[in-house]
Amino acid sequence: MPFLRILLSTAVLTALVLPPRTLADTPPAASVPPAGDPHDARMAWWRDAKFGMFIHWGVYAVPAGIHEGKPIKGIGEWIMSHDQIPVQRYRQYAANFNPAGYDPEAWAQLAKNAGMRYLIITAKHHDGFALFPSDVSDWDIADATPWKKDLLAPLAGATRAQGLKFGLYYSQAQDWVHPGGAKAGYKEGNGWDPAQQGNLDHYLQTIAAPQVGEILDRYQPDILWWDTPQWMTARRASPFAELLSHHPDIISNDRLGGGFQGDLTTPEQYIPSVGISGKDWESCMTINDTWGYKSTDHNWKSSSTLIRNLIDIVSKGGNYLLNVGPDANGNIPQESVDRLLEVGAWLETNGEAIYATSASPFKRLPWGRCTTRRGDSNTTLYLHIFNWPHSGKLQLRGLTNPVTSASLLATGTAVEFESSDDGPVFNLPTRAPDTSSSTLKVTISGIPAVTEIPVAPDSRGTITLLPEDAIMSSPGVTVESRRSGSNLGYWHNPKHTVEWLVESPTSGKYTVEIETAAPYPGSVIRLQGAGKLAFPVPKTTSYHDYTLSKMGEIHLNQQTPTRLRLIPVIDAWNPVNVRKILLTPAP
Repeated sequence: MPFLRILLSTAVLTALVLPPRTLADTPPAASVPPAGDPHDARMAWWRDAKFGMFIHWGVYAVPAGIHEGKPIKGIGEWIMSHDQIPVQRYRQYAANFNPAGYDPEAWAQLAKNAGMRYLIITAKHHDGFALFPSDVSDWDIADATPWKKDLLAPLAGATRAQGLKFGLYYSQAQDWVHPGGAKAGYKEGNGWDPAQQGNLDHYLQTIAAPQVGEILDRYQPDILWWDTPQWMTARRASPFAELLSHHPDIISNDRLGGGFQGDLTTPEQYIPSVGISGKDWESCMTINDTWGYKSTDHNWKSSSTLIRNLIDIVSKGGNYLLNVGPDANGNIPQESVDRLLEVGAWLETNGEAIYATSASPFKRLPWGRCTTRRGDSNTTLYLHIFNWPHSGKLQLRGLTNPVTSASLLATGTAVEFESSDDGPVFNLPTRAPDTSSSTLKVTISGIPAVTEIPVAPDSRGTITLLPEDAIMSSPGVTVESRRSGSNLGYWHNPKHTVEWLVESPTSGKYTVEIETAAPYPGSVIRLQGAGKLAFPVPKTTSYHDYTLSKMGEIHLNQQTPTRLRLIPVIDAWNPVNVRKILLTPAP
């Protein structure tokens, strides 16, 4: 991921009530070009689809994570790089890539039964091996394996026969077998084996670009998914963009390189904490830890986790691209199959709350997530309840619109509700319809109007201020998301402010701690709104190296919510990343 720097700025919080936000006021989670724009038309099916299957398959499935009798560290498809396997030795694995169990109809049927709406397979991964017959290389399914036949055409036909869209992944720059292909961690043109040395431009011109032309013309994919644009410049990427231009309906991602943005951005192995405003985006994730098949990886995510990941992603305006890694015989691991079918069973009941829906108007909900569907004069809110309330009462804090109806999506049973100053309260049955997530379908008048919801203490009384709960004074301040979590960043203007609305069940003192990362010394932050604290930010080794420090104490009032604001001291200000602020009841 690119190196990102983060800055903080803030101003004093008062106890004023913010005006309600409406869905129209909330920045869209996906880009919506003007009506009639070709991009809008191209993306329409993808925006409705929400859920797709990723397939990583290739020669790396033969060693299956074990080389020379020893398990490798890391993910299965990177075995050649991780173990520095010489080209000729790695090529020998292809002799055992003869997938007699390959059943493209079964793969497509599985994707359909899982509730997926599109499928993307690796036409060529970083080991340079092509799952299709190529005219420009003998390192392909037809020339290097006993199988001899094209693997992609049958899958493309089977996928489309199920009514799904078909996509192809292609590693355009990184290639560990063909001379000149980029190698992670090595200078351009080099590698761990002399056989890999060569000219990247020659490789792109004679192998990569011709192969992309082959798969575009031969399979007419709906999606082309680039990956690892190492050493790619605008000049090097231009021929690939030119090839795409001859297929105007194709969707491509943001990993070609050279400044080409594509149609969608692709966070990998994490879910952005607040979505990605103004862009179409897709979280690609694995069911266990590896993408390509690895026989020793048994760290399977539960079906409940996969269902909640799907809901979380869709509630933030994105799509979920979930991976399977078939073995060398062409079998998708049974653990993957079982989990996908369980997700599909959930979608059979709850798909209305996922497909063709829009993002939530709420920042965060303590018990689950929300997706929406606009009507002519009303809006349907699908409340995805992860934590079923023991009391039977579910409050939707912050919603100011009148509720016209409520029912359980699984059964159609009507649910009684009542109004309150803090939002409607729904009277739920004792037991949840589904242990993973149950859906309450709520119809409201008009466009959702939502007030800011104060951050409340947890069961121990601690108030945790997270980036995703912050109120931004300027679009220049950003919530950055990574696999390790989220943080506030890009605070290049110290005049910008960030604040939180907090509430306390009792009046009293709170100890304030702040988690920061700051590789440059001299920055000072003030916290205002309940007293005033000034804090010299400690220096750390990088913007990814965080330390938790005590700022001091503040006094919170029980009667009214308090606005707390972080303010950079302008003199000698250097960017600071902030991960969280903790307010703990003082002894």
